[in-house]
Amino acid sequence: MTETHSPQPPTQFAAITGTSAFTALAAAAFVSGANLRIFDALLPKVADDFKVLPTTAAVVITAFTLAYGLFQIVYGPVGDRFGKLRVVAAAALMAAVTSLLAAFAPSLRSLAMLRFATGVGAAAIVPLSLAWIGDTTGYDTRQATIGRFVGFLLMGQVLGPAFGGLLAQVLSWREVFYAMALVFLIVGVVLVREALKSSVPAAAPGSRPGIIQGYLAVLSDPWVRVILAIVFIEGALFFGAFAYVGVYLKTRFALSYAMTGALLACYGIGGFLYSLLVRRLLARMNEVQFVKIGGFVLLCCFGVLPWIPAWPAAIPLLVTTGFGFYMLHNTLQTRATEMAPRARGTGIAVFALCLFIGQAAGVAAIGRLIRAAGYGTAYAAAGALLLILSRIFARLLAKR
Repeated sequence: MTETHSPQPPTQFAAITGTSAFTALAAAAFVSGANLRIFDALLPKVADDFKVLPTTAAVVITAFTLAYGLFQIVYGPVGDRFGKLRVVAAAALMAAVTSLLAAFAPSLRSLAMLRFATGVGAAAIVPLSLAWIGDTTGYDTRQATIGRFVGFLLMGQVLGPAFGGLLAQVLSWREVFYAMALVFLIVGVVLVREALKSSVPAAAPGSRPGIIQGYLAVLSDPWVRVILAIVFIEGALFFGAFAYVGVYLKTRFALSYAMTGALLACYGIGGFLYSLLVRRLLARMNEVQFVKIGGFVLLCCFGVLPWIPAWPAAIPLLVTTGFGFYMLHNTLQTRATEMAPRARGTGIAVFALCLFIGQAAGVAAIGRLIRAAGYGTAYAAAGALLLILSRIFARLLAKR
């Protein structure tokens, strides 16, 4: 598998991001991101309604995230086979139905099952959208386009808890799912229309490998294995360390849960700011510089975190952390869209799987390091290793 870099006119970014298909995929990403975080605020209401402890009600969060993580690996080859927009459209319509049914769930068990089913649908959106962007954009505009798309996903994650909490306070948690179902339905209908007129065809019947054969073909490329190893380590180091930032800030500064959540949302705001500025930054810097700067910013942010004198200092620090992370990660995502040009859905799916596995491994490993050596040592180690990883990746990009 070789990389293909085709020059594109400077208007292509506006042409792609202004299409109905991109708008629908961006809206789907927004509601998908909101679904990932919506129960952060709804959990106490759900627990009260079903007369269970919040820790018991948390099964609805586990059900969605489990399905969301597992089924991304399924959708990659399915999207390559039947067409990415078609599969996302079908998945969005499925999520619309299950979200609507969740509003009428009579028990916690049925709600958890419906949230699992919604996660199955939502899992298709991000990996196949990234693959679609790879199919429809030239490489030199792809990072800016992906950055814009990811901005909608991040804003969903940032605003999801706030929207859910506000609506649940005014009405009830069930009304939240009416809004979710409506957005998924609109997205699904628009994408059905776009899929019918799409110029990016599904794979021809004779060129459809089996799921396992498709993944083996993608993994046979040494460069693909390099990208997957890097995203695994990146996920382990960054998300492994970041998972404990909320606990650290709450414990050190005696913050409320609401304040802790608001501070953590600053990370998403930083990522969203990156999505707004990425096109301008790309006019001044190349990928290698993005990666180096991103790694250096993460070193500084994790290194400074244990030394902040008061909680307000965490606001700019976490905004900067989100900005620096996406300078590194968005470059990695963009390269992932090109590592298997003939099977982008499959490539992005295995990329996402490695990121999820890395996160899980990192949370466990860095948790042990925190217990053994404290937060300061753990954050310093994560920052230093992220810097080293970014320099290795930058060197590989320069050679390539």
